[in-house]
Amino acid sequence: MVEEALEEANKIITKWDLNSNSYSRITFLFTPDNRNEAQEFLKAVKQLRRSMHFLVSVHSNSNLLVLAQNLMQIAMKRLEKEFYQILSANRNKLDPESVSSKRLSHVDTDEYSESENEVYHRSSEIEEVEAVSDIVMYDLKSIADCMTSCGYGQECVQIYKLIRKSIVDEGLYKLGITKFGSSQSNRMEWGVLEDKIKKWLGVVKIVVRTLFTGERILSDHVFSASEATRESCFTHICKEGGLTLLHFPEQVAKSKKTADKIFRLMDLYELLTDLMPEIESIFSFQSTLPVRSQGYSSITKLGDSIQAILHDFETSIQKDHSKTPVLGGGIHPLTRSSCEFITRISDYALVLSKIVSESPTPSKFPMPTSYFSTPSPNSSPYAAASTRLAWMILVLLCKLETKAELYKDVSLSYIFLANNLHFVVSAVCSSSLEHLLGDDWIAKQQKKVKQYVVNYEATAWDRVLNSIPDDESALTLSNRQISECFLRFNSLFEELYRKQTSWIVDDAKLREEIKVLVASKLVVGYRRFYMKCKEIMREETGMEAVVRFAPEDLENHLSYLFRGTAVSGSSSSSASSGSSSPVSSGHGWGRVIRPR
Repeated sequence: MVEEALEEANKIITKWDLNSNSYSRITFLFTPDNRNEAQEFLKAVKQLRRSMHFLVSVHSNSNLLVLAQNLMQIAMKRLEKEFYQILSANRNKLDPESVSSKRLSHVDTDEYSESENEVYHRSSEIEEVEAVSDIVMYDLKSIADCMTSCGYGQECVQIYKLIRKSIVDEGLYKLGITKFGSSQSNRMEWGVLEDKIKKWLGVVKIVVRTLFTGERILSDHVFSASEATRESCFTHICKEGGLTLLHFPEQVAKSKKTADKIFRLMDLYELLTDLMPEIESIFSFQSTLPVRSQGYSSITKLGDSIQAILHDFETSIQKDHSKTPVLGGGIHPLTRSSCEFITRISDYALVLSKIVSESPTPSKFPMPTSYFSTPSPNSSPYAAASTRLAWMILVLLCKLETKAELYKDVSLSYIFLANNLHFVVSAVCSSSLEHLLGDDWIAKQQKKVKQYVVNYEATAWDRVLNSIPDDESALTLSNRQISECFLRFNSLFEELYRKQTSWIVDDAKLREEIKVLVASKLVVGYRRFYMKCKEIMREETGMEAVVRFAPEDLENHLSYLFRGTAVSGSSSSSASSGSSSPVSSGHGWGRVIRPR
């Protein structure tokens, strides 16, 4: 039986001997035209291996064993060439995108046994139903199994590692994944580095889900008979590329920290965190632990860098020592820039929550409950971000209160605070911060804006209002006293009006609310006094010289306030020159009541 088996093996193996004839050197066995013969060749090798095992155990000095060994070497050289040819000629059929999408459940992963004939008899079926790459993958597995079982697995592995690593390295290079050192990141201009970050963000999913996933599937399939071989091949092919890919975010995190970088760092952190479960699955071998470790190291370094930038941002607010008050009590540049930064950060709330929550030593933010009550950490995935952002805004608001002290006019300082707090609240309501800080926080700040307005009205207009006698006092005044009241009111109103036309309230709604509040007291009080003195003014000669405003004139004048259109004499409340208001443009002081 052994002799018969060797004779059968000799026929087909010598036919494909690379040294026997030119035909065997230029023709390949594993092609669609030769699929049946490839089946017979593998079957013959299997029988040859069994025969050798028998001869070694029974007739170790037999000449047949020498023949069998020679035939085995011929067969292995042929299979080695076939394996190399399949890998080289089918690069496009084994591209990572095709391989990573494979469903390999139809392939038997056991070392080829009785299923061997069944699979090959289904070969025509497979060609009709499955993609050509499935056939190529199966051929590679068949040869690898055969050579490994015959003790020639190392030759097969070397070929596989050489060809597949060149493919992976080429793919990484084409996608722009190259080694990137810390010295490069520190010397590089931010615009150039940001372009590199964008490219990395654009290709990292392709690299992980296509390139590395495809290689893991292919190596697991081809060398399914040996876990150690699978690990060795995949590690050799992808470990270096995986380290290069995942080292880039860490180098970016180590570069100079500036506020404008934080959003790209957030993008890197978010995407890398999302991909880590897949990276862990792909690089699950013990020998690829450094790749997994590099991924988590990059995530940690990114988180630390983001925390540092946030801390530096808060520090920059606290250390802003500019002593020049904003003209007219308008919006401070610090308010605008800070709100822009914080609202953009709020779009990364979930990422920020992860970073803050996973910090080894989470920062404490001792905010008064009257300012902000954070939700329970277990009730919302955004709780940590809500607290962090609320603290950042509190730092800004505290700084604005110190900025308000720069104004010599107390009433203007309240305009400044109302303007800036209203701006902050508007920024919150028009961004993700609205849901993070909540309705209670917004309501508290809106109430505070209203209080600032009330304080402004009281400190600015009380002197003018007090110059108008109440109803009972007005009845007892002499004509001379009435004239003095009007003259005093005119002087105070003109002085305050000229000053406040240079003040600014950019928001139209807030500006109208302030005017309504002032009018509700000033115009109403003046109208009562005016109407009570109306008959006296008609009868008294020369009274028109002291009555410069009708109640309607006051309303008209108030409409010109808070537009920053006049020039104030105060250095702390000056604004741009030029005006269209009645006072400063010389259109007169309104309608004068003349006696009939």
